[in-house]
Amino acid sequence: MFVYRHQDIAVRRLTEEDAPTLVKWLSDKRVLKYYEGRDRPHDLKRVLEHYFEQTSEVTPCIVQYKSVDIGYIQFYPILVEELQIYGYSDFTESIYGMDQFIGEVDYWNRGIGTKLIQSMVTYLLEHEQADKIVMDPQAWNQRALHVYEKCGFRKVKLMPKHEWHEGEYRDCWLIEYDKNRQNSV
Repeated sequence: MFVYRHQDIAVRRLTEEDAPTLVKWLSDKRVLKYYEGRDRPHDLKRVLEHYFEQTSEVTPCIVQYKSVDIGYIQFYPILVEELQIYGYSDFTESIYGMDQFIGEVDYWNRGIGTKLIQSMVTYLLEHEQADKIVMDPQAWNQRALHVYEKCGFRKVKLMPKHEWHEGEYRDCWLIEYDKNRQNSV
């Protein structure tokens, strides 16, 4: 079941048949450097626990480029606990979060990530009625931050030692896309 299609990008709901593909991506050290950590390769059991036993608020999806499965994306409404952590306790409108990676490394550095982020922002604004979209990438990941900023996200707050990655807590940036500050993506 497709969530949306936009030009060469399609996003469809994750199914159990996708588990071996996630195992492949999440055992590749090149992918793990940026997502989950090279010290946390995923076998089938870990993939099933982590990606198929999520709460109902999370919408896990597979990203396709020209009908080829190339990555993973998930989106979700930000809940009360995270609203407090991020500093949005008084914000009464709708905030969504998203996380993603391109698991097929042959598709890196081709502008696909930018197209994916732009199309997901449009989807969340138009179909989920999001007022803000937030992410918390690790501060050292300048490549991802560049893509997000190119897509209209802005750095809001440095979050010291926010995420466990490769044996240590890493600093992350809280970044946001605010529909009231943007003309379009």
